[in-house]
Amino acid sequence: MRIQIITAGTMGSVAPYTGLGHRLFAEGHDVEIVTHAKFSDVVACCGLRMRALAADPFEELLDAHARLRGGLRAPLAGLRFVRATERAAVSLVDGILAGVDLKADLVLLSAITAPLGRVVADYHALPSMGVFLQPDTPTSAFSPCTTAWRPPGHANRLRGHVANALLDAVYAGANRELHARLGLAHRSTHRLRVARERAGWPIWHGFSPSVVPRPADWRGGLGVAGYWWPHECADWQPPALVTDFLAAGPPPVFVGFGSMMPGDPGRLAGLTAEALRRAGLRGVVQSGWAGLSVLNDDVITVGPIPHGWLMPRMAAVVHHAGAGTTAAGLRAGVPAVPVPVLTDQPWWAERLTRLGVSPGVLPFARLTADRLAAALRRATGEPRFARRATELAARLGLEDGAGAVARAVAERGR
Repeated sequence: MRIQIITAGTMGSVAPYTGLGHRLFAEGHDVEIVTHAKFSDVVACCGLRMRALAADPFEELLDAHARLRGGLRAPLAGLRFVRATERAAVSLVDGILAGVDLKADLVLLSAITAPLGRVVADYHALPSMGVFLQPDTPTSAFSPCTTAWRPPGHANRLRGHVANALLDAVYAGANRELHARLGLAHRSTHRLRVARERAGWPIWHGFSPSVVPRPADWRGGLGVAGYWWPHECADWQPPALVTDFLAAGPPPVFVGFGSMMPGDPGRLAGLTAEALRRAGLRGVVQSGWAGLSVLNDDVITVGPIPHGWLMPRMAAVVHHAGAGTTAAGLRAGVPAVPVPVLTDQPWWAERLTRLGVSPGVLPFARLTADRLAAALRRATGEPRFARRATELAARLGLEDGAGAVARAVAERGR
């Protein structure tokens, strides 16, 4: 089959699809990933074709969020963030219109691209399927992932519908633009979502049922596949700086905020160094989009390094709790100190605590050297966190999330 995977966003919104795409390629399919041009090297190492989206608005969006954190120092930041979010959605219209392959046998759409991509796929009579990294279907089993985690309760379904209504509003302008470009009568994003549910549009979710079990009240066609682990280039080698540092002492702590830009990088770097010193721990700091840089006898700073290689060599991981980084930490089998910044991150951070692999959530807004040091002492000093992390990693190792999707694709092709 000729298959397209269309995704947009940050590295965490792209990397898991390299693993899924590589598995489909290994099953004999012709696979193309449609995403931002800056990820061309990531896609190329999988042996897959790539088609670049026309625009990449997400750096502007994250920068607007960083300004929003400035509070009174940036009084227009809130308005900038709202407008940047709307522009990010609208800018996807050109990319998806140009990116969809009219000869595709199947179009796989991420949660970010699905509201627009499914309209285009239907317009061209192309079969499509959702491949989401987060759940977006209302359920009583848990609260929506864009809100704080709440335990089972009927109110969660209402919260889920409210959260989806807000998300639909973000896509409203983009949806109007898309329908106009296609010459279609306008249908609201909400109506499209309702139609998607009534039609039983299939969606596979790329997280583990051991982490978020499939809700019993979900409709048919919604599956929890298991994680799609990012594909790692076969010829990749770790930098000598890192291997030498690891060999020179006990396992360090990983600290990274991925594609987040949470405020002053100098302040965050200084806070990180002080917390590690107070906890008596060595550290590997990943610079990321935040531009962190810490370097002393006990801490090094690194650029992009596959989490699948680095995290298992750590004593604990400190991260923003994005879906992909959360998955990598769980796979590594080490305790976590989640420091969420925005969107679904507080939700995943709370899951880590409830799973028993973390001593608790440390919101970025409350991050201090004292609090981070205290959390690290608990994460590395109380054996129960490491024990639970090891147990859960063993369960994840038995799953085959990409294989579940590959089997579903094979069924559709028969």
